[in-house]
Amino acid sequence: MNVCALVLGLSLGLTVCAARSPYQAVLQHSRIRGRQQGPNVCAMQQIKGTDKKYFTNCKQWYHRKICGKPTVITYECCPGYEKIPGEKGCPAALPLVNIYNTLGVVGASTTQMYSDRAKLRAEIEGPGSFTFFAPSNEAWAALPTEILDALVSNVNIELLNALHYHMVNRRLTSEELKHGSSFTSMYQDFHVHIHHYSSGIVTVNCARLIKPDQHATNGIVHVVDRVITAISNNVQTLIDVDDDLETLRTAIAAAGLTTMLENEGQYTIFAPTNEAFEKIPQETLNRILGDPVALRDLLNYHILKQMQCAESIVSGTPMETLQGTVLEVGCDGDQMTLNGKAIITKKDQLGTNGVIHYISELLIPDSAKTLLELAEGSSVSTATKLFVEAGLSPRLTGSEALTMLAPMNDAFKGSVTMTPDMKKLMTNHILKEQLSSKSLYHGQELETLGGLRLRVFVYRNNLCIENACIAAHDKTGRYASMFTVDKVLTPPMGTIMDVLKADDRFSLLVGAIQTAGMTELLNQQGGLTFFAPTNNAFNALPPADLNRLMRNPQELSGVLRYHLGEGMLVSGGVGSHTRVKPLQGEKLELGVRNYTVYVNKVPVTDADLMATNGVVHAINSIIRPLPLKVDREQADGPAAPVRSASSPRADSRSFRNDDLFQKVIRSRSSRTMNHSQ
Repeated sequence: MNVCALVLGLSLGLTVCAARSPYQAVLQHSRIRGRQQGPNVCAMQQIKGTDKKYFTNCKQWYHRKICGKPTVITYECCPGYEKIPGEKGCPAALPLVNIYNTLGVVGASTTQMYSDRAKLRAEIEGPGSFTFFAPSNEAWAALPTEILDALVSNVNIELLNALHYHMVNRRLTSEELKHGSSFTSMYQDFHVHIHHYSSGIVTVNCARLIKPDQHATNGIVHVVDRVITAISNNVQTLIDVDDDLETLRTAIAAAGLTTMLENEGQYTIFAPTNEAFEKIPQETLNRILGDPVALRDLLNYHILKQMQCAESIVSGTPMETLQGTVLEVGCDGDQMTLNGKAIITKKDQLGTNGVIHYISELLIPDSAKTLLELAEGSSVSTATKLFVEAGLSPRLTGSEALTMLAPMNDAFKGSVTMTPDMKKLMTNHILKEQLSSKSLYHGQELETLGGLRLRVFVYRNNLCIENACIAAHDKTGRYASMFTVDKVLTPPMGTIMDVLKADDRFSLLVGAIQTAGMTELLNQQGGLTFFAPTNNAFNALPPADLNRLMRNPQELSGVLRYHLGEGMLVSGGVGSHTRVKPLQGEKLELGVRNYTVYVNKVPVTDADLMATNGVVHAINSIIRPLPLKVDREQADGPAAPVRSASSPRADSRSFRNDDLFQKVIRSRSSRTMNHSQ
């Protein structure tokens, strides 16, 4: 059972059901966490080294982090309660007084003082029912001196207007502060804008409510962490009047997004400054600005579908953009981050239909990139360098529909230099059409720029193109796509027999195949998996047994057919307890351990030698059947050490007494005999 559910299950049984808003839910959680300190005590998390405190949910409680920074637990009276000297917890309900007096006891004494100065006291002491979003003492202290001076110097009228903007002429509890709602303030009917996030954080004009629901006889006080200002312009107007956003303004107009940003909505815009645009290579910028589709994708990638004030972010969260993909919006201390980078230079520029955060870097989505840009922005730097050195840059930067198969860096062994063969190989890593991995199917053939046809293999645990399996999500660019693959392609250059003949390690195997009359089988069309014994595997047999085996075509054919599996299985398709049916004998048990494939406990020493009619995996031991009651978890373990040829007596006894092995190499159905002959 979930730990939180176990701890809180019974305690919250009734109260959680009664919690009708996210804020009420985290408040109830804080009450439960604080109850050991006494009645009406709330546990809060305070970011170390700051005064910022939060009611938190179960997940945050166990992580003990907010915005990546460690927290300490503090205990305070829950809203509406106070301590009594000598008693545990907070047993006493705060006496209800008017709003003016309430300000003095909830950490908003500076607001109380300015209410006096602005001649607001009589109003908030008198009859009525008001909601006062009261800036904390720290909020007033954080105001720039010139702004504060301007508020209090003009015969107090500006100060009165500012305070009236923090007030609504009705009582609004936190439960009534719904996400996306707005209420008419008491200053010239300007609206205040509410957001009530799933984390339990509530904001008004992006100021966080740090002490909500402080009830008074004539209304309610919500203490907020900043002084808020009246909003009259939409986000497009804010962009229009800021010279630092001139390039963005031009791009928005060219993409036809101006009207959208003038209309009603709840947008979050990460606005690149002029300097952010200047950091992009001019050629890239000109290409995107001159391409309406790419430009629209670029701009929509900077706009979220919902409004996110900076104070609503307590951890990294993926959020969907208008472009359709996601940005991870997070925080690091007091800095807001995008995709893990602290590039936000100005936060919470609020408009009537959204909020703007200024950023110092332009975000280019994959859908606006060329194929080369997709590769350059991924962890395939070695492959990217080789594509360029192979002279493929014009193809990778144009508007041709292609798909790149880009091997990961560790797929390349040692130093790699450009040669004619390497150039040809890299050309065969580019497919002639733009594809999605979701559209690939087993047996499909894909044509490369080099003219080869590559096969697709679909396994339960992997999707592979020849020997290379897809290792990451697709990247889809403006015209082309990129698949990151785990290996460098080894396109098939001949039949299984051709592969074996071209490799000196298999000279004894080639002779055995010819002796067994299986040459035609390994040259004909089809799909076989050959666990191919090397010369070392044959030489590990006692000489007498090897000679006997080589002189008996029928017995030799049985052994070799036990090493041939039906269908094509590349190493990437091997999972836990994979089974392969050989052409003769019981099924082979395959597994993977420490990146090595094992077949009946025999390790594959060189995997994925691709052929037009199958795949070859080199092994240095003859495969023997596993005991009937073998623990299959051991099928992927190391084989027992092969005895050296210097112990012929022991090896001979072991070979001859293995009844199952003898059964495999001696018994063949009449159909199989007729086929091989």
